[in-house]
Amino acid sequence: MEESEKQKREADLRALIAMMRPAVQADGGDLVITSFDVETGKVEVQLEGACSSCAISTTTIKLGVERILKSRLPWITEVHGGVDESTDFAQSVSLGRGSYVRAER
Repeated sequence: MEESEKQKREADLRALIAMMRPAVQADGGDLVITSFDVETGKVEVQLEGACSSCAISTTTIKLGVERILKSRLPWITEVHGGVDESTDFAQSVSLGRGSYVRAER
């Protein structure tokens, strides 16, 4: 794969994640890319903030993030995700709706 194609894929992935982040941030969380491989199509994301304590975080990743990424970027083959467990559960819950916004990485 040419370097220009790799760069385009990375830019497209970052742009799409940036487009999705405000919806997650509106609920007090955040969505960040933890790793990706543009050649194999594997992407890892992480939910942070209030999403760390959300009961439907797995559903958000599978039925939300994965569905959107795969439908708009056909080169993506796998999406894995998790939650930021460094935040204490009570603190995560207290972030509530719309109170947590992380600077873009």
